[in-house]
Amino acid sequence: MQQLFKPAAVTLLALTSIIILSFTNNTRQSAPVTKTANPKIQAAILLDVSGSMDGLIEQAKAQLWNMVNTMGKAKCDGSISPTIEIALYEYGRSTNDVKAGYVKLINGFINDLDSLSQNLFSLKTNGGDEYCGQVIFSSLNELKWDASPESYKVIFIAGNEDFLQGNLHYTKACTEAKNKGVIVNTIYCGDKMQGIREHWNLAGECGNGSFTNINQNAKEPEIPTPYDSIIYALNDKLNGTYIAYGYGGASYQQKQARMDAANTSMSKSAGLKRIQSKSNAGVYNNAQWDLVDAKDKGGDLALEKINKQELPDSLKNKTTEELKKIVETKSKERGAVNAEIINLNKQRDAYIAAEKAKNASNNNAATLETEVEKIIKEQAKRYKMKID
Repeated sequence: MQQLFKPAAVTLLALTSIIILSFTNNTRQSAPVTKTANPKIQAAILLDVSGSMDGLIEQAKAQLWNMVNTMGKAKCDGSISPTIEIALYEYGRSTNDVKAGYVKLINGFINDLDSLSQNLFSLKTNGGDEYCGQVIFSSLNELKWDASPESYKVIFIAGNEDFLQGNLHYTKACTEAKNKGVIVNTIYCGDKMQGIREHWNLAGECGNGSFTNINQNAKEPEIPTPYDSIIYALNDKLNGTYIAYGYGGASYQQKQARMDAANTSMSKSAGLKRIQSKSNAGVYNNAQWDLVDAKDKGGDLALEKINKQELPDSLKNKTTEELKKIVETKSKERGAVNAEIINLNKQRDAYIAAEKAKNASNNNAATLETEVEKIIKEQAKRYKMKID
């Protein structure tokens, strides 16, 4: 009996092992792929600041908010909002380091939109050589690009003159872009055929990017709407919900006011688009200096860690519980103001769209704003990001 039982036992044990192994392999194969918890949109803006580019810089100051508003509408899997980070480079300034190809990093990837806007307003033109391949390569190697294939990583390089200037050929930059999954888009400032003659269309091969051209001196038409003055009044209320804290908090709050004034003085449209960005808590967040955003990000613990001596005088002697109630009140107030601004902007956008439709023949000028918006909407789809 024992001799007959042993082979049967061995066979049973072998079959059991096969079943377990098969189940394990199937489980591994069918296990869901872990997705990135928080995908990103990372955009590097590379601007030619040589002598003829004043119009480009003016457009860049205004188009920032349209870019942010467009990115701010992106959704992954129907509900997840990607984190937005924007970097800024200038190239073509003769006073920049020649060893760096006259290229200068203005700021790396940040989501501090007030600082980014201030940096754009600080740009000035000055004649020089425009080394496109060098600035693309520098941005790819100096910036901290996200490693996830689910993140939309993009470069926008705008300028004119021959694209092939400099010792570093654009193909080296293209190879680096493909290795890092970064899309490179070229925007020529001037006639399209001239841009092709000056080789700006060649970089369209970089990471499946695009080539387009703009009139850098064109201005977006100003279309007044019945909602403008109301939105500006709500912006004053919105600014009143910020509570500065920490070293330098007051200076950040002053910067917020300066950028409001700077954008509005440039154009009413730019000021209003900035307010639209500010009403989107997903893209305009100042947790580094504002108590309301800090609490939203870190909860009550963020308030408990605050050094009260770095608060406004009116709050220094408040207990932590009193401070929590004040912040909660301001948070609710901000939410209500933001909701009003968002609703009014929808009506404003609809009004402007209707007015543009009446004068479609007068709205054909391609600008940095119009082209960047088109490119983002098309390319974001590749990363399963939907922009309504």
